[in-house]
Formats: sequence, structure tokens, C-alpha cells
Amino acid sequence: MEAPPRSDAGVPADVRRERIRAIVGEGEYTRVADLAELLGTSEVTVRSDLDALAARGQLQRVRGGAVPGSHRGPELPFEQALGAAADEKQRIGEACAAMVDDGETVLLDVGTTTAAIARALVARRELTGVTVFTNGLTIALDLEPAIPRLTVVVIGGTLRPLQHSLVDPLGGIALERLTVDTLFLGCNGVAVTGVTNTNLPEAELKRRMLRSARCRVVAADGSKIGEIALAGLCGLDQVDRLVTGASADDVALLAIAEAGVEVRVV
Repeated sequence: MEAPPRSDAGVPADVRRERIRAIVGEGEYTRVADLAELLGTSEVTVRSDLDALAARGQLQRVRGGAVPGSHRGPELPFEQALGAAADEKQRIGEACAAMVDDGETVLLDVGTTTAAIARALVARRELTGVTVFTNGLTIALDLEPAIPRLTVVVIGGTLRPLQHSLVDPLGGIALERLTVDTLFLGCNGVAVTGVTNTNLPEAELKRRMLRSARCRVVAADGSKIGEIALAGLCGLDQVDRLVTGASADDVALLAIAEAGVEVRVV
């Protein structure tokens, strides 16, 4: 016989379901009984929540529990991704660029959102003495008009044509000797389980970037919020701030904020 349900009064269903989705996303298979124990609620409630999440395509129901749903699709070429949520990415770029002060050092990850940060840094004509390190060839070219106000340093490595990014082998050597003021990190997913990315070679370099920065800012448009991609980059305990757009899911943002991340929606 099923144990008497524990009280889950006061916990909104959307918040509880976001937690369930995050837990299921961490493993290959999660039992209903384990979810009920973790959440302090009844198995009847968990089954109902799993059915609702499965109906949205956020996980897959199987006998006795659930498995993660499909992760984000294949990696898009840089030029194809550039037009997606362009206005939102521009606002994110401007908000991130506004965090940089004269004389600081910045590590700018590859990606279309971080490219918007590069363009916003160039537009800040009053900004001087800033050194920007990047592994993105397109980003370096975007920054070039601001030289000599900005010093642009391209991290070496092996070229990935899809994103015009530089990765291992040799991509991480410079990062081992750097400690920058701020990292602006791109990604394919941000959820309560952490920050994730689609591409494995870039994921390894992103992990090294996280170790090289005093302040770590994740820049992600709203479509990335609540998503879980293939490769884990870090837990939310390694993120100081998330800058995202108004299209982001409110429930997912609440869960991220409750995990201790400063969330800014622009």
C-alpha cells in the first residue's frame, strides 16, 4: 500500500514540476517512489506531475518512473544562430557590456550572444584600457574596430569551423596562466541542474574558462533557460550572475534564483 502522502501545501505545482524535471534530467531513470521521497510529497502527486511534464515533451514517462526527454537539437552554425532572438541578444549584450569598467580584463566566450557583448563593448566609446581574451575568431573581428581602446587577445587552439572557435588541442594552454576579472560565458542550457552545452570540445574549454575568472556571468537568451544540453559545464554554485531576456520561462528563472544565482532579465 502506498504510504500516506506528505504535505506539499504551499509549493506551487509549477515549481514542484520544475524540480522534478531537473531531478529526472540528471539521470538515466528516476523512480516515482524516489521522487516522492525527495520532494516530500505523495506518489499520486508525482505521477500527475510526470504526466503533465511528459505532455509538454519535457521528459518521457516509463513504467514506474521517467527518463529525460530529448535534449536540444544539433548545433547550429554560427551564421544560422545569429538571427535567432537577435533583439533579445542585443539587449543582453548591452547589459553585459555595461558591467565592464575601464582597465578591467574580460574573457569572452564564443557564441552569438557573446558576439552581441563584443559589439556592445565596441559601442562604448568611453571605455578604455580593457583587455579582452576570446576563443572566437568572429568575436575578435567584431572587437577589432575598438583597438587600441581595447586590447584584443585571441586564445590559440584548433579551429572549429561551425562556430569559428578555437579549442583543444592547445586551446586551453593560455587559460591556465590567466586570472581575469569577468568571464561572459555562452551556453545551450541553464537549469537548476547547472549550465550545459551542446558541443563537447567547446565544453572542455568553457570549463577551463570558469576556473580562470573571478566573476562568472552566463549570458543566455530566453530559449536556453530551463534547457539541458549534452555536456555539463558547471553547477549553479559556480555562476555569479545570469543575464537573460524577457522570453525566459519564469518558473525556471525562479528556481535558478533560489539556487543563489543573481538573475537579471533585460
